[in-house]
Amino acid sequence: MTEEDHGLQRPSLPAPVFILGLIVVSVVVVALDLRTGSAIRLFPLLIFLPAVVSGLGSVRQTAIASAWVVVVVACTVAYVGRQWDDNMLATGFTALFGVLSVFSCRYRVRREEEVHRLRSAVAALQRQIVRPLPLRTANVVVDGIYQPVEEDTMVGGDMYEVAPSPYGTRVLITDVQGKGLPAIGTALAVLGAFREAAYREPTLAGVVTSLENAVVRTNAFATLTGEPERLVTALVLDLDQELEVEAINCGHIAPFVIHDGGAWEINLGEPAVPLGLASLSPSPRRGIRFPFPQGATMLLCTDGVTEARNPAGLFYPLETRLRAWAASPPPRLAETLGEDLREFTGTPRDDVAVLTLRRAEPMRRVGWSADSRQFVDGEPPDGHEP
Repeated sequence: MTEEDHGLQRPSLPAPVFILGLIVVSVVVVALDLRTGSAIRLFPLLIFLPAVVSGLGSVRQTAIASAWVVVVVACTVAYVGRQWDDNMLATGFTALFGVLSVFSCRYRVRREEEVHRLRSAVAALQRQIVRPLPLRTANVVVDGIYQPVEEDTMVGGDMYEVAPSPYGTRVLITDVQGKGLPAIGTALAVLGAFREAAYREPTLAGVVTSLENAVVRTNAFATLTGEPERLVTALVLDLDQELEVEAINCGHIAPFVIHDGGAWEINLGEPAVPLGLASLSPSPRRGIRFPFPQGATMLLCTDGVTEARNPAGLFYPLETRLRAWAASPPPRLAETLGEDLREFTGTPRDDVAVLTLRRAEPMRRVGWSADSRQFVDGEPPDGHEP
C-alpha cells in the first residue's frame, strides 16, 4: 500500500507557482543587478532561492531550483565579464548551497512524514477505542460522528460509549481536560470504568461514582510521574423502557432534544462538578429525569462543537442550527451537523463528537445475554430477566 493510500501526500508547491516564482525572482534579481552596474552585485542573492523552496516545496522542486540558480548565476557572471576564477568561485558556492538545500529539504520531508504518521496513528487509535456508529440496543438507536483532530499537539480526549445492561441502556459522552496522549490515557481509564460499571451498577449514581474513582486513581498515578492532574467533564444517561431519561451532568454540555418541529436544550439545573473533584463538592451528584418520547431525537456533543469558531471569531450557533432543522430533520442529523460545522470553521481545531439518540422500535423478543453482555433476539437465557 502506498503512502497516498494512507492519505499521506508529499508536500510540494503548485507547479505554476513554482515555475513562475523561479522565473520572476531570477529575472528581477538579474535585471536589478545589471541596472546597478558593477558597484553592487545583486545576482549572488539568488543563492538563497533553493533554500526558500526547500522550506516549502518537495525535494524534486528544490533540486530543480538549485540547478536553475546555478545556470542563471553561471550565465550572469559570464555576461558581466568577471574573471574566470571569480566565475568558478561564484558558481561553485551556488552549487554547494543548492546541494545543502536539497539535503535540508529531504530531512524536512522525512520529519513531516513521521509526524503525519504519528498523528494518523493516534487518531486511528481513538477511532478504534470507541465503538463504530450507528449502534442499536433494545430501546435506543445511537448514531453520530467522531472526528479526532490529526495534529499531535491538538489531539484531545473526547470519547463516548454506549453500554446495554440489565437496567437499560447507559450512554456516556466525555471530554478530558488537556491534549495529547496523556489526555487519551485518562479517557481510556474513564471508558474502561464505564463499561464495567454500566453493567454492574443498578443505579446511575453508582456508575458515576465508579467513573469518579477511576479519574482519582489516574490522577494519583499522574502526580507520581510528573504529569498534571486532569479534570473530566461527562454526561451520563440511563434510558430504560419508560419514556423518560435519567441524566447526571458532571460539568458537561447539556443534551438537546428535537421533537414536534422544535429544538431545545434540556435544563438539568446546575451542573455537578467534573469527574475528579467530588471531594470538593458539598453534596453528592444526583440524577435528573426528563421526558424523551417516541419519535424524539436527542443530541449530545462535546465542546468541539459548541466552542468552534469561524475565521471571524464567532461561535458555532448550534441551537440555532438545530431549530432550523427541527421542522424537517435530515436523515443523518449528526453528519449534516458535522458538514455544516466544517463549512463554518474551515478546519476544526478540536475533536468533534456528536451522538444522536432515538427510541428504538420494539424488537420481536428481547433478552439479555450475560455471556455477550448485549441484548439479543429470542428467549432470554435461563435465569435472566429480559
